[in-house]
This record gives sequence, structure tokens and C-alpha cells, in this order.
Amino acid sequence: MGPALLADLVLLLHAAFIVFVLLGGLLVWRWHWLIWLHLPAVIWGVLIEVQGWLCPLTPLENRLRRAAGAEGYQTGFIDHYLAPLIYPAGLTPDIQLLLAGGVLLVNAVIYALLWRTWRRRST
Repeated sequence: MGPALLADLVLLLHAAFIVFVLLGGLLVWRWHWLIWLHLPAVIWGVLIEVQGWLCPLTPLENRLRRAAGAEGYQTGFIDHYLAPLIYPAGLTPDIQLLLAGGVLLVNAVIYALLWRTWRRRST
């Protein structure tokens, strides 16, 4: 497996993690044990945005792309469509705070509905 393919797989993993952070609470409805993976993922995702940290997947992907002789996302479906969603142009600290707030809001709504459903079942 070449470095370019590995970099694409890391990008897909990154995208899947972002979707899991945002909407993983919906999976908790079906598989309750996922709460133990989802809540730490939400905390990590919010901290990455609020603190301005760099996700460890980003440098890994960049190293793999450089190893493949690439400098960035020049061609291909994954590069063209997924990379701008994960690495948007003009990302500022204020936008990152807004994104973190959105993640918290979406998950608060999902878990409030989930909590209400669980309480109804237990009574």
C-alpha cells in the first residue's frame, strides 16, 4: 500500500471521526455502549477547536502525502471533495469557536432526546 493511498485512508478516517463527533450520539441510540467512545470523542473534537490544537491525523496525512511526492490535495475525488470540508480555507479562531459550539449544541440536543427516551423506558 503506497503512501498516497495511506494518506487518502487517513483523510477518510479523519472525515469519519468528524462525522462521529458530530452525529455519533445517533448511533448511541442503537448501540448504547458507544457512549463510552462518543463522549470522549466529542470532548476531544471540542478541545481541538476551542484550543486551536492540531489533530494528530493532520500531520500524519501530510507526512504520507510528502512521502508520496505530493505537496497537497491536487487531484482525485477524496482530495477534491473531502479535503475542503476538513481543512476549510479562511478558518479563524472565531470560526473554530463557532464550530465547537455547533458540535456541543447538536450533541446536547441528541443526548437530551436520548436521555428522555431512556427515562421513559425505565419508568
